[in-house]
Amino acid sequence: MIVLAIQPGKMPEQVELDGSLESMQAFVGGSIQAVYPFSDPVAIACNDEGKLMGLEHNRALRDEAGNVYDVLCGPFFICGLGEENFASLSEELIQKYTRLFQHPELFLRVGNQLMVVPF
Repeated sequence: MIVLAIQPGKMPEQVELDGSLESMQAFVGGSIQAVYPFSDPVAIACNDEGKLMGLEHNRALRDEAGNVYDVLCGPFFICGLGEENFASLSEELIQKYTRLFQHPELFLRVGNQLMVVPF
């Protein structure tokens, strides 16, 4: 299964996972949580307890106006959706999400707010 892997502080890269639950859990470092923030048939697979475990902030999720509404912590990958399982991403979707998550982000706490700055 071809996915787009996104590590904290690094550029996205295309990788191949064997599609087993074990390989996906090994990549994210624990139990898988799938989130579906996009209209495309894709999922973000991340560590279910990444925030609780204190994993490094990785990328911000933004609404249509560009406002941050959540932060993904630890490594995650973006995969396609099959009828019942995760699937490989198409080349078109790899390119789209590589552009979207192209720049690693720096997270700074200022008072009660979290500032997100590309670097």
